[in-house]
Amino acid sequence: MKALFEADRVQAAITIHAVDKAGFEDWQDTQLAIVRTLLSAQRFSGSPDTLAIVPSGDGWIAVAGVKDVSNLSTWCLAKAAESLPENSYRLATGAPGPAALGWLLAQYRFDRYQRDGLPTGPRTLLTPDPARIETVLREAEAVALVRDLVNTPASDMGPPELEAEAARLAKSGDAVLTVTRGEALATGYPMIDAVGRAAARNNAPRLIEIEWGNPAHPRVAIVGKGVTFDSGGLDIKPSSGMRNMKKDMGGAAHALALAQLIIQSRLPMRLHLLIPAVENAIAGNAFRPGDILTSRNGLTVEIANTDAEGRLVLADALTRAAELEPVLIIDFATLTGAARVALGPDLPAMFSNDDELANAALKAGLEQGDPLWRLPLHAGYAEMLKSDVADLNNAPEGGFAGAVTAALFLQAFVPPTTPWLHLDTFAWRPSSRPGQPKGGEAIGLRAVWQLLCDRFAR
Repeated sequence: MKALFEADRVQAAITIHAVDKAGFEDWQDTQLAIVRTLLSAQRFSGSPDTLAIVPSGDGWIAVAGVKDVSNLSTWCLAKAAESLPENSYRLATGAPGPAALGWLLAQYRFDRYQRDGLPTGPRTLLTPDPARIETVLREAEAVALVRDLVNTPASDMGPPELEAEAARLAKSGDAVLTVTRGEALATGYPMIDAVGRAAARNNAPRLIEIEWGNPAHPRVAIVGKGVTFDSGGLDIKPSSGMRNMKKDMGGAAHALALAQLIIQSRLPMRLHLLIPAVENAIAGNAFRPGDILTSRNGLTVEIANTDAEGRLVLADALTRAAELEPVLIIDFATLTGAARVALGPDLPAMFSNDDELANAALKAGLEQGDPLWRLPLHAGYAEMLKSDVADLNNAPEGGFAGAVTAALFLQAFVPPTTPWLHLDTFAWRPSSRPGQPKGGEAIGLRAVWQLLCDRFAR
């Protein structure tokens, strides 16, 4: 993406005038008559996500409609970045601010499987603030990584490929990679093993871990649900429910992207990344409804539904994370349909056992234009997780408060004194918007990245 965002050294470039509806008439009055006439002919009024091209002198200019010209948002120039021809551009008002990220991501394409991809040349945005370039590029590359990983079909994104992605990250950042599989997994992480053991041998379950940073710095654990495909297990999903289950590793994609940001930015913290990577498949050795699994921390879990598998693999990973006494645990997971029913695709359901942490995360999300929405860890619903034959039930009957009960299940594996943030995210865009194509999407990533910067960059 480096070719898309460069320092302005007064090189040749097309000027983009950002205008909003409130100020459009005043701006238009300062332009030549031919410009006003052509804008009128195009029925351009400064509405957000609209674009006009008009001649100016020996060349031409672009006029981009935005919501508020005094407060450019992340996606306000995305339509222009998608639509303008290959060239270099600069904003008439100077530095693009947050809009630079949307400019870069608007040019994202997932064309790995297209023989004849659309030929699109780079639209380069120039900035008079070169100090911000590397930061914006890192954030754009992290979002693109989430999109790439989630968009890749399960045939090419199984547990081995997640491991390979973690290995790439570890090598690039001089970090330590540890992978637990086979008998060691069955003994040490029995619920991860149980969920993934029915998969083909080449997609065998594993726990992927990365450690990076100075051991003297605060330890932070980042956990990502890595279910690379979810058939539902023996409680099989209908075909319509399986259609997009390649995205069930969206939590792992977010965790990997966040770890990449941490390492590339050299944030002063001791990072512990954990990804339980499994395929929830169907075979003769699949775990069954009615089975009782013993977790890594010793709690027993009655399996009421094999399609509530994500919380099982996260439970063992959270237990491992807590054993090393981090100052903070964060997990990302495409965990429940209930969260989507409640909040739709844009808002991750956020849960926390620490009010200060939750408020800081909400604030960071608003600042980044990547909002979160807090739901309660309502203790009264813990009784729904009771089992007659085990310590916990993995899927309460009745369907009430599904996102809450899933979070309460996870909370049982986090020490009450350890601040913990759980994001139940969709990781998917069901329809396209400027800069945000249909498909895999980072939702909540930038909010958590801002939270970590606020807490540890100082």
